[in-house]
Amino acid sequence: MVRSRFLRDLLALAVLAAAYFGAGKLGLKLAFVNASATAVWPCTGIALAAFLIRGYRAWPAILAGAFLVNLTTAGSAATSLGIAVGNTLEGVVGCYLVSRFAGSHRAFERAQDVLKFAFLAGMVSTTVSATVGVTTLALAGFADWTRYSSIWSTWWVGDAVGALVVTPFVLLWWENPRLHWTRARMMELTFLFAGLFLTVGIVFGGRFHDAVKNYPFEYLCIPFLIWAAFRFGRRKAAAAICTMAAISTWGTAHGFGPFARESQNTSLLLLQAFIGVMAVTSMALAAEFSEHKRADEYVRQLAVTDPLTGLANYRRLLDALDSEIKRYERTGRPFAVVLLDLDKLKMINDTHGHLVGTAAICRLANILRIHCRAMDTAARYGGDEFVLVLPETESHAALSVADRIAERLSTDGDEPPITVSTGTAVYPEDGKTIDELLAAADQVLYGKKGYSRKKLPQPT
Repeated sequence: MVRSRFLRDLLALAVLAAAYFGAGKLGLKLAFVNASATAVWPCTGIALAAFLIRGYRAWPAILAGAFLVNLTTAGSAATSLGIAVGNTLEGVVGCYLVSRFAGSHRAFERAQDVLKFAFLAGMVSTTVSATVGVTTLALAGFADWTRYSSIWSTWWVGDAVGALVVTPFVLLWWENPRLHWTRARMMELTFLFAGLFLTVGIVFGGRFHDAVKNYPFEYLCIPFLIWAAFRFGRRKAAAAICTMAAISTWGTAHGFGPFARESQNTSLLLLQAFIGVMAVTSMALAAEFSEHKRADEYVRQLAVTDPLTGLANYRRLLDALDSEIKRYERTGRPFAVVLLDLDKLKMINDTHGHLVGTAAICRLANILRIHCRAMDTAARYGGDEFVLVLPETESHAALSVADRIAERLSTDGDEPPITVSTGTAVYPEDGKTIDELLAAADQVLYGKKGYSRKKLPQPT
C-alpha cells in the first residue's frame, strides 16, 4: 500500500512537472525583452494551484519543471536553478498568503476573498519570482542592468496574470469536475461560448483587422463574462476568462486587435492588464452571485424548516400533504400519515429540566430523519407532536413504520428513556381532506393512550 501510494505521488509530480514545462515553453515563445522574461506565463497559475491542492510537497515538481524549461531555453545551469528557486518560492509564498488570509482553496467563494487573492497571489507573491529571476540573470550577465526595470515589470505582469487566470480555472474544476446540465442549460452555455468565440475572434482576429484596427472594441467581451458569472457561476466564468485570454493572446501576438502596437512586448503588456482586470472583476461577480444564491437558498430552507429539529415545518407539511392528494388524483395510489406524540414530555421537563426535554424532542426528530425513506416527509407539527407523510403506503405498512420508529426510540440508549405514541391514517379511506386525515390519525393516537380524542394543537 505504501509503495502504491508512493508511485501515485511520484506519477502526480511527474505529470505536474511536465505540465509546467509545456506551459513554460509556450509562454517563453512570447519573450521579447529577454529570452527568460515573458508577459505570458501561465506556469504561475499552475504552480499556485498545485500548492493549494497538494500542499507544499508539490515543490519538487515545480522546481524541476522550472529548471528544465529555463535550461532548455537560455542561460546556464546556475541561472536556470536560480530562476527555478524563485519560481518555487513564489508558489510557496503565494500558497501561504492565500491560505492564511484569503480562504485557501475556497478563495473564490466570496467576493472579498477574490480581491484578497488578487492582491496577495497576483501582486505580492509574484514579486518574489520577478526579483529573484531578473537579479539572477543580471548578475550572470544574461540581462543588462539598465533594462532591469523593464524586464522585471514584464516578468511580474506575466506571473500576476497567470495566477489570476489559471489558478481559479484549475482549482474550481479540480474540486468539482462534474457537470449537471439540463438541455436548456446546455443550449444556453453553447450560445454563450459561441458568442464569446465569435466576439473575441472578431476583436482580436485578423479577418476584420483592417475594419476594427485601433478601435477599443475589447469591451464587447465584457457582457459574455458577466453572462457566464451571473448565469453559470464561478467555474464557467473561469473557463470563459481562459477562453478569452487564449484567443486574445494569439491575436495580439500576431499583431491584431486593439492592443496591437509596434512593440510586441508592449502589446502583450497592455493585453495582460486588460485580461487581469477582467479576470478579477468576473470572478468577484461570480462569487457575489453565488453567495447571493446560497443566501437565498438558506432563506428558503428556513421558511420550510423547523429551527429546532431541522425537519419540515407546518408550511412544508401542508405542501407535502397537498402534493400527495394531487398525486392520488393522477395515479390513484394512496398515501399514509403517521402522527407521533412524545409521552410524558411535561414530566421530563419537570424532573430533568427543559434542556433535557428539548433534547428528547430532537432525539425523536433524529430517529425520523435516519429511518425514513428519501421520499417521505417528516415534519414537526407543534410542540411534541410530529407527522410523517408516507407516499404510496397502505395501512399495514404505515403501522409497521410507526411500530419500528417507536421501538427505535425506546431503545436508543440515551437517558432518560422516552417513548412515543403513534396513530396512522390512510388517504382517502380515513379522510378526504388534510384536516380529516390528521384528525383520524389523532383519534387513533389518543385511543392508544386511553384518552378521549382531543383537538390537535396549533402548530408552533
